[in-house]
Amino acid sequence: MQFFVKLLITNAVIVTCVLLGKRLPTLAGLIAAMPLTSLLVLVWLYTDTPGDPRLPEKYTAGVLWGIVPTALFFAAAWFCFRHRIPFSVTIALSSAVWVVGAVVHQWLVR
Repeated sequence: MQFFVKLLITNAVIVTCVLLGKRLPTLAGLIAAMPLTSLLVLVWLYTDTPGDPRLPEKYTAGVLWGIVPTALFFAAAWFCFRHRIPFSVTIALSSAVWVVGAVVHQWLVR
């Protein structure tokens, strides 16, 4: 039951951003960029593994450094959209940029 509550709350955040994005896309982007998802993950980690501060600490470090590849993803997507590159190509290129950033991220945090 606890898993389904987590699933409902997490999906509600995503669906809210999608619905809001149709009317106020910049506000939806701001909400999506909020540490809301990370906050939910921290709460789930804390409640699932009480007494283990290392897990939230390592997760938080991963999120902090993970901002860089994520920013690269959105910078690449913004650049592609500005140059009217087709959506599928934009997503593929942005994802490739993110993957390279994520590989570097994992190498650096080890």
